[in-house]
Amino acid sequence: MTGTSETRRAGGRDRDAEGRARNARPRDGLGRPLPYGADGVERAPEGVVRRPEATVAEAQALLDAGRPFHAHEVFEDAWKAGPAEERGLWRGLAQLAVGLTHAARGNVTGGARLLRRGAGEVEEWTSATGRPRPYDLDLADITGWARELAAVVERDAEPLDAARESPRLRGRPT
Repeated sequence: MTGTSETRRAGGRDRDAEGRARNARPRDGLGRPLPYGADGVERAPEGVVRRPEATVAEAQALLDAGRPFHAHEVFEDAWKAGPAEERGLWRGLAQLAVGLTHAARGNVTGGARLLRRGAGEVEEWTSATGRPRPYDLDLADITGWARELAAVVERDAEPLDAARESPRLRGRPT
């Protein structure tokens, strides 16, 4: 089990200290549950409030390591804890990370759909706010990456390498 605030209850359900359902099973690098007692990767803690720059840096490190499921959790924290006017941005980025997760797991339909949905959400947020580079995020590059990758996922119809295909959130090196 992970952490001392999580408990495995008699009915087979994992609960946190407040009684909310929490899956305490270890997970692999793509967020898939492993059997209890197996060695998993360290999970991103949930509910952490980070500065936007720290959110981007932590998510990029996880994406670079081939752990898009965990990057999605970091974006989800920003979506839930950040200012209301930025929720669409962080939600869209979380969807992109989940799309990459599904594509790496071999879920062609879900991966392509979430990559496109996330790109649309980010584009909608950019249009509504007029902010194409918040926190030095290159949103045009990110949405272009997502749409291109969705087409590759559908064309190739096989799992991809999440680390190799991960986006550069702050633009591609020149």
